[in-house]
Amino acid sequence: MRALVLDRELAFRRDYPDPAATPGESIVRVEMAGICGTDLEMTRGYMTFRGVPGHEFVGRVVESARPELSGRRVVGEINAACGAPTCRWCHAGLGRHCPTRTVLGILGRDGAFADYLVLPDDNLLAVPDSIPDNLAVFCEPLAAVYEIFEQTRLEPSESIAILGDGRLGALIALALGAEGLTPMVGGHHRDKLDRLAALGVKVSLESELPPGFDVVIDASGRAAGLKRALELVRPRGRLILKSTAADAAALNLAPLVVNEITVIGSRCGRFAPALDALAAGCLDLAPLVSAVFPLEDGMAAMRAASDGSNFKVLLRAT
Repeated sequence: MRALVLDRELAFRRDYPDPAATPGESIVRVEMAGICGTDLEMTRGYMTFRGVPGHEFVGRVVESARPELSGRRVVGEINAACGAPTCRWCHAGLGRHCPTRTVLGILGRDGAFADYLVLPDDNLLAVPDSIPDNLAVFCEPLAAVYEIFEQTRLEPSESIAILGDGRLGALIALALGAEGLTPMVGGHHRDKLDRLAALGVKVSLESELPPGFDVVIDASGRAAGLKRALELVRPRGRLILKSTAADAAALNLAPLVVNEITVIGSRCGRFAPALDALAAGCLDLAPLVSAVFPLEDGMAAMRAASDGSNFKVLLRAT
């Protein structure tokens, strides 16, 4: 099959082996995939991944032992837990943190930048007909946003800053806005900030953000994001960390203690809330799509995704 393959260097191949499903798994033909900051960081060495990257997708099941899945358009939760009765994490409903899990396109499992992928049946969710592919492909990062609401309570009266005017920062801002919150996005790209402002988002150059926010969400994708977030949050405020970066962060932890800051690491989320929001039409993410490339032009798509002037770059099967 065709695939973008990372083996120290990223390359497009036409001869990558077709996937084979084990019992309890389905084969999905990828219709559309999204490129995110984590994918770009992996090409720089994050997770030392080898194989097919990509974890944001919408596709159609072409092979499954479950009749209710066969032929269905689906999205898929990316963490494939072991599911063993003896695994305390799986037993406690924390399969996303199972120590022996594989992660689609990130850890031990080929991902979505290919014609086909394989996921456990239990990871797949049917996509309502009302959600087109170019919105369904946002389900994974949108689920990561809604994970914030499972981890902490955000009040409309609270001041919230989002660091990062890229893909994730924009998505967080729009999703929080749809939930009645009014975050401020701080970024470095005036053109992207202007585009977000046109969508009703409050924006500022990051250098002009005032200190004293109740909540600061780091979606900058930079190792220095945590340090900047710590400068902006008020005493006894909360830091929500969404960035994954290959570079290590140098940080003086004393202000966390002195100012009694709560730090929340926030990663993947359940897909159901994200699908519900998309089906309800709560937010329109189409303006975030900067370009769509065929899989054959995947290398060009990755270069476009690396361009700071773009928001979301998508890959389509044909």
